[in-house]
Amino acid sequence: MPENEETAEQVETEPQETATAPEAEQAPTDPWADPAAARKEIEKLRKESAGWRTKYQETKPLAKKAQELEDAKKTEQERLTEQLTAAEQRMQSFRQRAVRSEVKALAAAEFADPEDAHAFLDLNSYVDDDGDVDTAAIQQDLKDLLKRKPHLAKPTDTSPRAPKADRTQGSSGNGNRTPNDPAAVFADFMSQGLARGR
Repeated sequence: MPENEETAEQVETEPQETATAPEAEQAPTDPWADPAAARKEIEKLRKESAGWRTKYQETKPLAKKAQELEDAKKTEQERLTEQLTAAEQRMQSFRQRAVRSEVKALAAAEFADPEDAHAFLDLNSYVDDDGDVDTAAIQQDLKDLLKRKPHLAKPTDTSPRAPKADRTQGSSGNGNRTPNDPAAVFADFMSQGLARGR
């Protein structure tokens, strides 16, 4: 048995020697095998990490400034969009005023009240993309409007009417005095005063 124990120990020791031999070969390539080399590797990684943190801290304000510039562009674009919308609304208002004035001018000849004319018409349909007013279309639509609603037209009898006399007012010219006639009232007053004075 002692021979068997020795052979067992030899067998056990031989694999250990072969197991340590490859580790010794890996030592130069694997820094974690040796504590001193691992310490150097850790220090190296710490320095790299510190460098990256420093670079990150340096670029952080630049990233913030880039975001602010992007936001400023966005707000500038929104501001310009609002200005464009307001300008388009003003332009639309000016176009409507121009069309309304044109309708009034054309309706003044035939309508009793030219203001009525544009109330019945769609003013936006008379302006083209360039802002020009289509007066021929307005004239045609005004004629059609008068055919549909003749009560909007000016009266055909334009001679001034003479006022009619109202015979119920004032004194009549035939000598009949009303009790409210100033001459009759004065005469009555005088006769009453003379009667008292006697």
